[in-house]
Amino acid sequence: MFSLSTLIITALISALAGCAIGVLIVRSNNPKQHQTRDLEQRLQQAEEKLGDYQQEVNEHFAQTSQLVNGLTQSYKDVHEYLANSALKLTDPAISQRMLEAAKGNLNEDEELNLDESNFEMPKDWAPKAPGQTGALSEEYGLKEERDADATDPKAQVG
Repeated sequence: MFSLSTLIITALISALAGCAIGVLIVRSNNPKQHQTRDLEQRLQQAEEKLGDYQQEVNEHFAQTSQLVNGLTQSYKDVHEYLANSALKLTDPAISQRMLEAAKGNLNEDEELNLDESNFEMPKDWAPKAPGQTGALSEEYGLKEERDADATDPKAQVG
């Protein structure tokens, strides 16, 4: 029938094939290896998300920096325009004082002379006539309450 050497070679080849198939089955059914692959995929996705987020943050701050620079330049332009307009629209003495004030050279003796007779106290709390109390005074309205308490018999009983 078969020679002994053919049987041994066939048995060895079958054993090797069986071992290879067994190893493949064990590896494919190993849950730790599936977990490892799953963790590696999740780690790769997390790293990609982190990279995208860092790129968005960098772009955000670059855009913010450009916008702030533009805002600063616009402020400078508006300030320059207002200063030039003020110089053109005011008389030369005021223009000269504005230039000196901008340079910090305004003398303390040249303070504005304000006429105190033109000022009035605000009307919301000031007395209407001399000797009266204003609306925000601590005594405002207390005299009327005292008079009402003195004439009210219910207030005297209590």
